[in-house]
Formats: sequence, C-alpha cells, structure tokens
Amino acid sequence: MNIDLEHLNRWLRVKEDEHLEFKEAKHNFHFEKLVKYCAALSNEGGGSIVLGVTDSIPRRVVGTTAFMNLERTKAGLVERLRLRIDAVELPHAGGRVLVFTAPPRPIGVPILVDGAYWMRAGGDLTTMTPDLLRRIFDETGPDYSAEVCRKADLSDLAPEAIVAFRTRWHRRTKNGIVLQTTDEQLLRDAELTTEEGVTYAALILLGTNAALGRLLAQAETIFEYRSGETPGPANQRSEFREGFLLYYDRLWDLINLRNDRQHYQDGLFMLDIPTFNEGAIREAVLNAVAHRDYRHAGSIFIRQFPRRIEIVSPGSFPQGITPENILDRQQPRNRRIADALARCGLVERAGQGANRIFESCIRESKPLPDFTNTDAWQVSLALSGQVQDPQFVKFLEKIGQETGASFDTHDFLLLDLIHRKQGIPENMKPRIDRMVELGGIERIGRGRGVSYLLSRRFYAVIGKRGEYTRRKGLDRKANKALLLKHIEENTQQGAPLKELAQVLPAKSKRQIQGLLKELQRQGRVYVKGKTNAGRWFPAPVANNCTEISGDEQ
Repeated sequence: MNIDLEHLNRWLRVKEDEHLEFKEAKHNFHFEKLVKYCAALSNEGGGSIVLGVTDSIPRRVVGTTAFMNLERTKAGLVERLRLRIDAVELPHAGGRVLVFTAPPRPIGVPILVDGAYWMRAGGDLTTMTPDLLRRIFDETGPDYSAEVCRKADLSDLAPEAIVAFRTRWHRRTKNGIVLQTTDEQLLRDAELTTEEGVTYAALILLGTNAALGRLLAQAETIFEYRSGETPGPANQRSEFREGFLLYYDRLWDLINLRNDRQHYQDGLFMLDIPTFNEGAIREAVLNAVAHRDYRHAGSIFIRQFPRRIEIVSPGSFPQGITPENILDRQQPRNRRIADALARCGLVERAGQGANRIFESCIRESKPLPDFTNTDAWQVSLALSGQVQDPQFVKFLEKIGQETGASFDTHDFLLLDLIHRKQGIPENMKPRIDRMVELGGIERIGRGRGVSYLLSRRFYAVIGKRGEYTRRKGLDRKANKALLLKHIEENTQQGAPLKELAQVLPAKSKRQIQGLLKELQRQGRVYVKGKTNAGRWFPAPVANNCTEISGDEQ
C-alpha cells in the first residue's frame, strides 16, 4: 500500500486498532522499541506505526526528528526481523511524519524478537498469551490441498493430465481397474475430488492453464538458466502455470539441456559423473511442489547455473522440520498432493525424499544440500554439481560391492564426515562400530583420544597405500613428537593447553590431552597446575630417555 498525505489525514480521524499505532516521538524513538512494535503489528496481521503524531483524538501532527537516516533504519529492521518493512517520510505542514508498515507474519509462524513473541495491549507492548500462540502454531495443521475449491469443476482439469495420472498409477500398481474406470471414479478413488467438488490438490496436479490463472495463480513454477552470477535478465526463462503432471518431465528436459558430464580418468577407464543428478533434482522439485505453502502468493523458482541449481519454494519448513532433522522427520504440508504423487510412484507416501538427495550428493562426492537461505518465508535448497573427489566415488562403489551391505543415508553421512575430516555428531556415533566391522572406517588410538580414518580400501582405491600406512601407524608418533618439540622450546614458561592445541589444530582437546598423558607416562613431560590452567614442561634429562616407539602408538 502506498502511504500518502491523504491516507494520513484519514488516519488522524480514526481510532487505533490492531493494524494502526500512533506515537508522538517528537524528538526520538528507540530503535529496539520500533523493532518490537513492527513485530507486534506483523503478529497481529500486519499494520503501520506512525511517528510524529499525538496518540489521542483529536490527533495533531507534531513532527519527529527520529530516524533521520531512513534507509539505514529500514535495513536494520529487515536484518532484525527478516521481514520487508516499508518506511515512508511524509512532509506534512505540521512537521515530518514517519510511517513504518509491517506485513502479516507467515502463516503459522509468529515473529520472535529478543526471545519473546510480541503483541500490543492498548498503547503498550506485551508478550503473546499461550492460547494465542497455540492458535498460530495450529494454523499449519489442516491440509490446504485437501480443501475443495468451490469455484472449480471437472472441466478445469486437463484431460491429458488425467491420462498421465492414470498411466503412472497403472504403471506402478499393474492394476487393470485403474485403466478401466471412468475419469470421475478415478479422481474420486484418488481423493482428488469429493462429493463436495474438486480439491486444490487436483487443480495443482491436473489443472488447466486457464483454471489456475483464474483460481490458483500461485501454483506456478518458474525456471531460469543463468550462465553467471551477474544480476539481470536470465539467459532463458520458462513459466509453467498448469497441472504439475503436464510439465514434470519437460522441466527436467530443460535442466538436462545444459547438464554436462565431468570426466575423470581411471587407468584405462573413464569415470563420467553428470553435474546434475536426475534423481536428486526430480526429488527436490517434487518436494517443492508437494510441501510448499499454497496460501502464499509466490511461485516456485528453479534457477540453474553451470555448476549449481537453486530451488526456492514459498513458505517455511513444515512445523517441526529443520535442516538438522530433515532426514529423520516427515511432516507433509500437503498430504493430499503427496498421496496422489505416491499413487503415481513419484514419491514415497508422505515422505520427503530428502534422504535420496543427500545420498546422491555423497555418492557423487558433491557438497551436501545447502539450506542456508531458508527463512520464515521460503525454503531454499541449493545443490552444487561440482565433484570434489572422484576417488571417493570409486571407494563407495567398491565397499558396496565387496561387503554386499545395505547402507542407509546416515551410513553415507558418516563416511562423508570422516572423509572430510569433520567431527562426528553424538547421534551418529552408535553407527561407528558397524562401519568398522564392515571395513569402511578404522580407528586410530583408543579411549578419549580415538580418531577415525577411511579404511585401507580407500587408500588402495586411490593408489596411496603408503599414505594409509603413514596415517595409521605414524600419525600418533608424529603428533606426540610435535607436542614434545613445542614443550621443549618453551622450557622456562611451560606450554599451556591452548598453545598445544594450536600445534595440532585438527585434534580435539580430549585427543591432545590423551597424547600428553602418553608422553607423561613415558617420562617425557610433566605438568604444573590443573585443568586448562596447567602448563607442560619437559621432564628432567635423567628420565627423558625413552623413545616413542611404534608399540606405544
């Protein structure tokens, strides 16, 4: 809404309500208070706060000198709230007036500021009541896709889309009845129509262009190809506003047009890895269509770059889903769509398919899926097509062939973390013993100082058996020697643990303490002080005569 002096003059005559707030703020207004008021207005459905006007009727414009750098204030609000806050400066005869307008909060997502959800109580701010919060969180409960669109009928569904649905359903089930039943019965059996009419799920999957334009314009997918990161018009842009089953395959064909293969020589053989894995991309697109929030007005955007693809869908993650637990929890936002796609064999019933995306990235040694730009308004998934280590790809193939074991997504994640020399989360540690038994990884050391590396198989695959021997048998000895060298070079003042951690930055505090205790048992070093305040010194020469043997590694 464009706010002008005409709007202001009308507002001066009306009472404050949940969408309008006035503050005199003649000389200043605290930024943190403005942040909370904008959050409260958003939580209550959106609205405006006006500065430079008296609170009570009859209101007078007194002007304000607050927030003279308006663009900086707007940027600060966006950074704090992750909402687009509009700010307007009105040159009234009574003085300068500022109007800040906050949009409605996302459905089911109250706005949090400083650990609290704010609302207004009279002219003041207060925290939202538990029952109000509960009602907001419950907004995402009903299945929008199962609701009936009262203005739609069967003529709004494309016959060729119904044929595609019927064909896929029969291909999956081999049930002849699927081919013989009427369109009306087919749609009723799939719960895409009810006695009351056509559901939104039917429109989204099977609707005509005209029907979607009239009834559900946001059920649209926009594809762009960009050859570089420079802003501006895309090299190619295609818009799809029709039943999803009509363009599902065409969308992949567009992506595959520029899907080059990365070649890696392996002796006499050539390893070819496509930049964009078809299964992963199709799964990501299905997720966007099945789990986006259709009550938001935005479209799904698919942006393809030479080595990256981004899929952005309106609405936040379904309640309870985060990037951290997405492999372990399923909460389909549009169950009726997910069930219909499952009948077609395109997705698992009510599943999110995130495990397939993660597995394909790991199997092809590509970076893990990136949800960094996800917020309360959108889910953003970026998939990199850059192969990082083709030898790791060969290793995963080899271990699967040789063990005959069935690995799940978490097994692949464990191997990937060890390959990238990253820490192992607590919830994945129970899988270590099985992976050691299968010969995927090996332990180095014992107790708290234990670490892990990929097994001998990996180093054999990459032709570096010598490196395996060095890492397996010599690393512990070399690490102890480095610690001892630093301690000996700081004989006078001693070496604190934080310095020794700098000597071995790849090791954890516990691992370094384990190495120091071994040196202490060998009579090479001793410690003065306790815990982190302790300092390590070289042992007297008389005791310092034992070699760090391979048997003590």
